[in-house]
Amino acid sequence: MKIGVIGGGQLGRMLALAGTPLGMNFAFLDPAPDACAAALGEHLRADYGDQDHLRQLADEVDLVTFEFESVPAETVAFLSQFVPVYPSAEALRIARDRWFEKSMFKDLGIPTPAFADIQSQADLDAAVAAIGLPAVLKTRTLGYDGKGQKVLRKPEDVAGTFAELGSVACLLEGFVPFTGEVSLIAVRARDGETKFYPLVHNTHDSGILKLSVASTDHPLQALAEDYSSRVLKHLDYVGVMAFEFFEVDGGLKANEIAPRVHNSGHWTTEGAECSQFENHLRAVAGLPLGSTAKVGESAMLNFIGVVPPVEKVIAIEDCHLHHYGKAFKAGRKVGHANLRCADMATLQAQIIKVEALIAE
Repeated sequence: MKIGVIGGGQLGRMLALAGTPLGMNFAFLDPAPDACAAALGEHLRADYGDQDHLRQLADEVDLVTFEFESVPAETVAFLSQFVPVYPSAEALRIARDRWFEKSMFKDLGIPTPAFADIQSQADLDAAVAAIGLPAVLKTRTLGYDGKGQKVLRKPEDVAGTFAELGSVACLLEGFVPFTGEVSLIAVRARDGETKFYPLVHNTHDSGILKLSVASTDHPLQALAEDYSSRVLKHLDYVGVMAFEFFEVDGGLKANEIAPRVHNSGHWTTEGAECSQFENHLRAVAGLPLGSTAKVGESAMLNFIGVVPPVEKVIAIEDCHLHHYGKAFKAGRKVGHANLRCADMATLQAQIIKVEALIAE
C-alpha cells in the first residue's frame, strides 16, 4: 500500500517510520526543498494548491492523509474526487478555523471559554466589553505554537491589536484560570471503532509544548473520552485526533482539536503498545486498530531550536532520542526525547536529567 501525505515535516516523517514495517510506502507533497520526511519516500515538491501535482499524487497512491491542519480544506476536497482522503475535508475545515471549532463544541454541549468572532477593531472593543479581561485574541486560522495570538490583560493592550495580528478574522476567548492543561489522543477507524490513549499532562513555554507526561487513571479520563467521542461521531472522523483541554474546577473546558497525530502523543512511540502514528495509519488504511495501553510510565520532552549532543541524550537511561534531521533554528521543533520508566519516581528523575541537557 502506498500512502500519500500532504506535508513533509516531522509528523510525516514519523508516520513513515511507523508505516514502513507494515509494508507501506509513502509519497509526500510539500513545497519545502528540505522537507525532513523526504528521506523516507517520494517527495513531490509543490504548493498545496497545485492541482497538477495533487492529481499526480492521487494517481500514485492508494489513499491520502495530511500531517498538519495548515493544509487548505480545498486541497483535501479536490483530492477526494480521485482517491480516499482521511480525515475528511469537512473535519479539516472545522478544525483549522477556531470560530467553526468553538461553535461546534458549543453545539455539542462541550464546555468552552467564552468566545466571540472578531472581524474588526470595533468587534474586538465590543467583545472585550462583553467578555472582560484578561482575554486572548487569536487568528481564526494558521496560528500554532504561540503564533498568531496575543494575551490582553489591561485596556491599553486592546487598542490596535486587530491590526497587530494582521487585520484578519480572529477569535477572542475569555482567559481561563485553569489548574492544568491536558490532551487526549483518540483514534477512530473507518467502521467507527474508537480507542483512546491515557490523558496527558502538558507544560508549555512561550506557547510551545515543552513537556508531556502520560497519566495513570486520571479522574477526568472518562469525561475527556465522552467529549472527544461527541466530536469524532459528529465529524464521522477517521484517523487520530488530539483534543486539548483546560482543567477547570474539577472539570474540563475545550481548548482545541488537531485533526492529525500530535506532539503530545509522541510518547506513544515507546510508551504504548501501538503508537499514535501506527494507529493513524491502521485507521486510514482500514486495518484493525492497535492497543492504546501504556507500557510503563512515559514522558516526552521537546527540543526547541537545537538538539543536545546525541551521545549525551542517549547516555541517559530509559531515554529515546528522535532527531528530525531539520536545520537548527530558534523556536523550531527539531527533535524530542521520549522517556519510558518502570515507575513515576524514576520518570521524574530522568525528566530532570533531560531538562538539564536542554538548559546547557
